[in-house]
Amino acid sequence: MKTGEPLVFTDAAAERKAYPPIVRAGHVGPAIFVPMRVRGRATGTLMVANLKGGRTFDERTVRLVQTFADQASIAIEYGRAQADQRRVGLMEERERIAKELHDGIIQSLFAVGMGLQGTALMAGSSDITARLDSAVTELDRVILDLRNYIFGLRPGILADRQLDEALRVLGEEMRSRSTASVEVDVDAAVAQRLSGRSTDLVQLTREALSNVSRHSQATRATVRLARSGANAVLTIEDDGVGFDPANNSFGNGLRNMRERAATLGATLDITSRPGKGTRLQMTLPV
Repeated sequence: MKTGEPLVFTDAAAERKAYPPIVRAGHVGPAIFVPMRVRGRATGTLMVANLKGGRTFDERTVRLVQTFADQASIAIEYGRAQADQRRVGLMEERERIAKELHDGIIQSLFAVGMGLQGTALMAGSSDITARLDSAVTELDRVILDLRNYIFGLRPGILADRQLDEALRVLGEEMRSRSTASVEVDVDAAVAQRLSGRSTDLVQLTREALSNVSRHSQATRATVRLARSGANAVLTIEDDGVGFDPANNSFGNGLRNMRERAATLGATLDITSRPGKGTRLQMTLPV
């Protein structure tokens, strides 16, 4: 891998310093190790071997294996390029769908809600007014759900080096739909280091803020992403009514967050007491 040149051994299993136990356990004898190269750089190794006592490999065989390794490298690189192309196409399609949802459906629903609110003001019956207000509330919930779907569909907001922006957008969305003040404090350098894990971090934060908005009756919430030694720490806390973590009524919310934390290889600590607010802290290696 370092030299980009093939290595040939008459007894690879005897090379204890160079090769792993699987070579010895496989009773490998004569062996060829050739680099798999992409754009002149070794990206892997192909081994061809016989069992101990088997026939050794001559120079002609080494050249044949090198040719095969080069062809295999091209095929692997082509497969990766095709996968990247499909991924870009999927991202573009998601962006298109998200734009149509935002610019079309959400705006139409919002207009319907405004119309219903105006009708409620003119209604002479308190029962009709209550029903219209309920319909407007349901429309608001649908719009919120659509925005959440859009947030998940749009890759731009979760692209590399934009985790900090995505977390701030979540704070702005919560401020727009609740009376609580939301402070977002993000270390941009840490966010950049975690860019590959943005999706799970954003979804976990969104779930936590959704719980704050729906259940906590908080007047203040805070989202912080900071570094602590070799780890990153994401903290979401509020000054709301709190709950008993051992006997909560949040449905799958906490379970989903714990599963996401496990996927990230992180630890998730949730502390809360009735009337004392809630603090969620996730720690993960940077």
